[in-house]
Amino acid sequence: MARPEINRRRFLGAVAGTTMAVTAAGLAAPSAATAAKGMLVPPGKIGIQLFTIRNLVSTLGFRVVFEELARIGYQNVEFAGYSSPAEPGITVPQIKQLLDDNGLTGIGSHVGLNAFRTNLELELDRAEILGLPFVGTANEPVTAANRTVAGYQAAAAEFNAFGAAAQARGLRWYQHNHQNEFRMAADDPSVRLYDVLLAETDPKLVFLEMDIYWAYVGQHIAPGFDPIDYVVANRLRYPLFHAKDGRRSAAANGYDIVEFGAGNIDFQRFYSTIGSRGRHYSLYEQDNAPNTSPDAGGALGAAERSFDAIHGLRG
Repeated sequence: MARPEINRRRFLGAVAGTTMAVTAAGLAAPSAATAAKGMLVPPGKIGIQLFTIRNLVSTLGFRVVFEELARIGYQNVEFAGYSSPAEPGITVPQIKQLLDDNGLTGIGSHVGLNAFRTNLELELDRAEILGLPFVGTANEPVTAANRTVAGYQAAAAEFNAFGAAAQARGLRWYQHNHQNEFRMAADDPSVRLYDVLLAETDPKLVFLEMDIYWAYVGQHIAPGFDPIDYVVANRLRYPLFHAKDGRRSAAANGYDIVEFGAGNIDFQRFYSTIGSRGRHYSLYEQDNAPNTSPDAGGALGAAERSFDAIHGLRG
């Protein structure tokens, strides 16, 4: 694999187009000695979903991005694909080496459901090579036309099969929610689809990554539940969270996605209430981070400030 050289000046210009609003001091990883009592998300449990900085992965490649993430203080990475135009031909083993070179851990990966259906063993092979403990999907279990009790029951059976195959390889399979999983079933308005998914999947085979933002959007569009209650009742099923923040708005979703710490979601309450401190991995995700102003450091500036905000949560 070609290893393009890029110095710090060129990197800053590439990510921001101007002077970044972050400094080397601000990006330094906090030491364990300075971790305050009551930290809700320990540094070793903070990670990032690479979709957040997909523009940088695409234009700069995994090597440069991993170097910067490690310098910020991130320790865990969740994948959203294994290719980059900046590193044509890069292989999964080479990506694993780049993780190791930068002291990063691959914690999970989002793979499309169709890929699991057609190339299950290949996707599990890739996860094994990367050393991922978790591999899963961010797809809704069914299409919009199949949001019925039977539709979710059939999806749960498929998820159980994926989970069994992953377990046989020493992996854990998971599903990441958006808002639609929290809707009521089209054929039974007394049944919440997410409840069907929980009830019909084997807790030893299928794990869940709660995207906290989308769970609160689900609460907005289909009231009658608290996302916290799902976690409290099923702590062992939620090894991963997406730490995504939202600001209340008049939009149909009820929230707009913003940097972590800049919104209205009460993460202090969320993490304090669920307990099991240190059990869960919290992965920063911000769908619109690539749109961050260059004057604010672009997507990397958003990632740096969000890391600080997650690291600063206290209970």
